[in-house]
Formats: sequence, structure tokens, C-alpha cells
Amino acid sequence: MIDSRSQFPPSTTRVPLQERHELELELAVLEEIYNRQRVRQRDLADAVGASLGMTNAIVKRLSRKGLLTMRKVNNRNVAYAVTPAGIEAIARKSYRYLKRTIKSVVGYRDALEALVVEVKRKGYRSIVVLGQSDLAFVLEHLCAKYGLEYRQHKASALVAPAGNQFLLYAEHVEPAGAVNAGAENAAGADNGSAYLMRILVSAGS
Repeated sequence: MIDSRSQFPPSTTRVPLQERHELELELAVLEEIYNRQRVRQRDLADAVGASLGMTNAIVKRLSRKGLLTMRKVNNRNVAYAVTPAGIEAIARKSYRYLKRTIKSVVGYRDALEALVVEVKRKGYRSIVVLGQSDLAFVLEHLCAKYGLEYRQHKASALVAPAGNQFLLYAEHVEPAGAVNAGAENAAGADNGSAYLMRILVSAGS
């Protein structure tokens, strides 16, 4: 029985940059084959952003590792199938990604809670998120926890704060002359607005 752990080192193992890139491409190809019933090498190359020659080499390497089987259908087509060891490798990668994501969200939540507490302390009654944010559910929960109104607008243009509203630009938005320029902490800003990306970068550093 093939152990996929010997093919793809755990995330705690120090792997040279070039080798790590190759392993990531291998996993990307493996996932693409697993998720699609029939796929050509040219389609694989386009999906993972690699050359056709490199994709061909990756497919052969995966086959040698026992993570993939290849069966010639005719002179022009080859059928691929991910082996149980290949499925395990995909699952282990997904689990590592999930763990990293959960860890990041926990860190982001702490930073956002500090912001909401500061906004509340300064007398604002609502937080308005401008643009689409992947952390909207966290912000909405925190606003409810501290008795602030939460609202979100798809528009991401630079807007002047009004009344008791605190404006928070979503992480994908960087308006011209972005508010809170420099290293100023968003939670301590006094101009009624903050830039979410700066908060997240600070939380992840």
C-alpha cells in the first residue's frame, strides 16, 4: 500500500522553494483530474497555469508515485484516474488548508473585535462596510454582540463618514487616498473610517 505522506511532506517539513512549487503543481493537477470526469493534458495545463511539457512530466511523475493511473483509450486520448493514495494526498492538503484558514480567522476575529470595541467606545452607533468582505459574518456577529448596527454596501467608492456611522472599507478595496494612511492603527483612528486590509495585515504579522 502506498503512503501518500512519503510523496508529499507535511507542512512542518522545510522544503526548498523550487521543490515546494513542484509539489503544489502536482497536487493541483491531481485535484483537477479528481474533480473532472474526462480531461486532456492541454486542459490540465491551462487549469494549473503550466506548460504542456511540464504538465506531461507532472502526470508521469504522479503515475510513478502511485497517485495516478493512466489508460490509453485510443491513439489520441488517455484516461486518468486518481488512486486511493492520491485521494488521501488531496484530503491531507485540504485539511492543512482548513487548519491554516481557521487559525487566520481566529486572529482576524480578535483584531476585528478590538476595532468594534473601540468604535463603540468612541460613540458610533453603526459600522458600514463598503464593498464585499469575506469576513462580513464575523463583523455582523461582533456588531450584534456590542450593540452596534451592521450594514453593508456593495459600492466601494470613497465616502465621507456621516453622523454616528463608522465606515469600514472591505479588504478588497483600496480607495484613492486610502484612509488611515501609514502605520496608524485602524482601531485608534479618529476620522470615522478604516481600511480592513490594514487591520488584517497587522493581525497576521
